[in-house]
Amino acid sequence: MSLAGTLEAAEAAAPVESLDVVARMLRENLGAASVSFLMTDFTGSSVVRLGTAGSVDTDEPARRIPLRGTPYDDVIRTQRPSVESVSQGQSSLVRVVAPVTNRGDAIGLLELFLPGAPDAEMMREIGETAHALAYIVIANRSFTDVYQWGRRTTPLSLAAEIQHRLLPASLACEAAQFAVAGSLEPADHVGGDTFDYVIDRDSVQLSVTDAMGHDVDAALLATLLVGALRRARRAGADLAEQARQADQAMHDHGHKGYATGQLLRISLLDGTTEFVNAGHPWPLRMRNGLVEEITPTVDTPFGFPGPRTYRVQSLDLRPGDRLVMLTDGMLERNAHSVDLPELMVRTRVLHPREAARTLIAAIVDANDGHLQDDATVMCLDWRGVTHSRRDAATGADLADASRASRTGRTRAAP
Repeated sequence: MSLAGTLEAAEAAAPVESLDVVARMLRENLGAASVSFLMTDFTGSSVVRLGTAGSVDTDEPARRIPLRGTPYDDVIRTQRPSVESVSQGQSSLVRVVAPVTNRGDAIGLLELFLPGAPDAEMMREIGETAHALAYIVIANRSFTDVYQWGRRTTPLSLAAEIQHRLLPASLACEAAQFAVAGSLEPADHVGGDTFDYVIDRDSVQLSVTDAMGHDVDAALLATLLVGALRRARRAGADLAEQARQADQAMHDHGHKGYATGQLLRISLLDGTTEFVNAGHPWPLRMRNGLVEEITPTVDTPFGFPGPRTYRVQSLDLRPGDRLVMLTDGMLERNAHSVDLPELMVRTRVLHPREAARTLIAAIVDANDGHLQDDATVMCLDWRGVTHSRRDAATGADLADASRASRTGRTRAAP
């Protein structure tokens, strides 16, 4: 079974049946006793087992499997498959768990139970199938709510539903020059945090924003802001014009609301940076194991009364740097008990996807699971424009896998 064959067969099926097609092919080709797809939920702290289309009951809450301390957690973090012998009744089987990931976005896991230990060719086939499954999920998730259901291990409020729809479709992205990932934990009464990124031919652009207020009002304000920024960006506007249009939209339609934000553009041709800060907390940069707060000039928030000029500045960003952009929910209330710079150093060998989740988890733990304001992080690893020896398919090759395994997450499953 080739990668192309898997994709072709799944494409011929209905969106909700494509998982069944992949499972059937693996059972026939490898003699698998059972095949499952486990999807990561919104928090990244658990997975949900999706059965066949006929057995997925979307009228019931998704049954979450906490990741912490499980082989599933290790596979997602290291992006390496696991193989272990297990007993099922009177039978002895071999369980294989492979990452289902596309460009650093850890979508979930493929789990198979085989009658015997797989050889190298079987592991290659399993790996290719898992990679194909990532494409299948991405291609089909816009046609069905099954995948969205699988990510909701707790009910979402209306505000949270709006907020999640403002985020990029993939919360992480891997490329030769960089890796970026975002993580957002809504408050008990949702604030207006969002993050976004886009890769163009010659640049990557990132934004983190925080609209004032809570619940639906904040979500609607965030919708206005993100829409204005994306509209300007997609029309080819530079950062200054993107900021101007966002500010104008807030003045015209924001009903006296305002929002803070940061916009970053990095050239993929020469590595130069452009940066706008609209009343937002300063970013953190880790270089050679040392973390410092970058202190650019701060302009007024979008929609705020007062001067309405946004200055485009440069950030000192060098190959090997890790940049963390965050919202004030990472700094408020009990968050002061979390040493973010120290935690950045401890998680430096982790992929930005895992590092962002760990930073968020520490804030959630410090507030006993009840945030007064949204907590949001964007984590960017900048490798430089001359770096081209990275496997961008999974975001897998950590500098030191053993150290990464010892670091782990700090958050207990809620």
